[in-house]
Amino acid sequence: MTVSTIELRVTDADRRIARYAAAAIALTVAEAALPSPLPGVKPGLANIVVLIVLLRHGWRDAAWVSLLRVLAGSLLVGQFLAPGFFLALAGALASLAVLALAVRLPQRWFGPVSASVLAAFAHIGGQLLLARLWLVPHDGVFLLAPVFGLSALVFGIVNGLIAARMLKEEQ
Repeated sequence: MTVSTIELRVTDADRRIARYAAAAIALTVAEAALPSPLPGVKPGLANIVVLIVLLRHGWRDAAWVSLLRVLAGSLLVGQFLAPGFFLALAGALASLAVLALAVRLPQRWFGPVSASVLAAFAHIGGQLLLARLWLVPHDGVFLLAPVFGLSALVFGIVNGLIAARMLKEEQ
């Protein structure tokens, strides 16, 4: 009997994505331990990492980091395949779709803060839409939109400012 092995080549890009994903996962796990005044209202600290990856290395790398964060983060906090996992995934996918468009906006007027705010609103929008379609079969779920929208605005601005500062310090 011959045993064959498959050897995967690990590139520098793979290592870079793994480092960023590890940072985003650590922030996700730390954030899960923070108390929340309302379920679903969280600062989204891992999105700072995704923004930095997006602006340094492009959308593809940011998508990998974001999706790895959702998958591994849900495994670590015990939410894999629970409703929270699917809500996080819906938010991440909506956010990534908006970021794919946001990076094409003129950099003179749109930077990390505007990208962060747009992504935060998309994240909340994706989560609310999934919650309405799957978990809460009533339009009353949209009554939470102003609260979530305000948190998306505040945390989007704060996270964007942090990302902008970190990107500036790198130069």
